[in-house]
Amino acid sequence: MNITRLLSHPLLALIFRLYLGGLFVYASMYKINYAAEFAETIASYQLVPWWSVNFLAVAMPWFELVCGLLFLAGVRVRTVGLAVAGLLAMFTLAIFVNLLRDAPISCGCFHSLEDAISWRTVVRDLAWMAMALHATRFDSWLQLDKLFLQGFKEIEA
Repeated sequence: MNITRLLSHPLLALIFRLYLGGLFVYASMYKINYAAEFAETIASYQLVPWWSVNFLAVAMPWFELVCGLLFLAGVRVRTVGLAVAGLLAMFTLAIFVNLLRDAPISCGCFHSLEDAISWRTVVRDLAWMAMALHATRFDSWLQLDKLFLQGFKEIEA
């Protein structure tokens, strides 16, 4: 089996989709339960207006949870995959900007008391973004859409 066929195989896309779905569900749990700490992390990035910090600290984890659950279930994989990739692009950009500022802040990805952001965090998020886009493009196995939503159109990428 050549490398192109291996990289475009639906099983690899399924693995990526399930991994990222579980990852987003896991990441959202702490943020939902400790929204005040997550708000402090958002504020430490100094990228959004102060009046939007609390809204983002409440809304973003729930959006992550919904995206993670939909990705796990295989519902609207293309749409959710683009949303996940968009979130990861936003996170990566925020981390990148603060690395350029040399700001010693926590990532806020999973817990408030984790390691400070680093270039490794950027590479990790870029890899996850590539996985999300791969799942968006090649996934075709174990999707609830295929079983129940055959007649509905999805957003074309």
